[in-house]
Amino acid sequence: MSRRHAAEKRKILPDARYGDLILNKFMNNLMLDGKKSVAEKIVYGALAIMEEKGKDIATEEETEGDATGGNASQGLRIFHKALKKVRPQVEVRSRRVGGATYQVPVEVRAERAQALAIRWLIGAARKRSENTMIERLAGELLDAANDRGSAVKKRDDTHKMAEANKAFAHYRW
Repeated sequence: MSRRHAAEKRKILPDARYGDLILNKFMNNLMLDGKKSVAEKIVYGALAIMEEKGKDIATEEETEGDATGGNASQGLRIFHKALKKVRPQVEVRSRRVGGATYQVPVEVRAERAQALAIRWLIGAARKRSENTMIERLAGELLDAANDRGSAVKKRDDTHKMAEANKAFAHYRW
């Protein structure tokens, strides 16, 4: 890794249907072998299923602080709620001190928290047992919005690990 200058952040465009940046990032992470149109079909299909199944999940009071605004579809609101619930606050990082390696709890930056949430949701959806990826993704997002599912469990495990190792917090850098 070069010490001279940090990598430049790439500017990504919002998605075509909803004009949402985070949804486009999600699609880019879901995409395999550069097949963006397949990823779009999966995500938009999952949002449609979520609109049918989860009418009561995303209420106005919970999403008024969201970036989705008032004119966003129900599926998009559920997506943002699920992403918000999976986002971790703390994680552990390995820190080597005097020959011993400690798991040191560290607060997660907002950008990394979002990236982890996206990665965990996609990984959990891929491991589910439904027939199509559209159904798996919709199921995982609905579960995450309802505070259950593998992605939420992963976040809880990360928080428990950080809590268990808070004695080493003084090694934070």
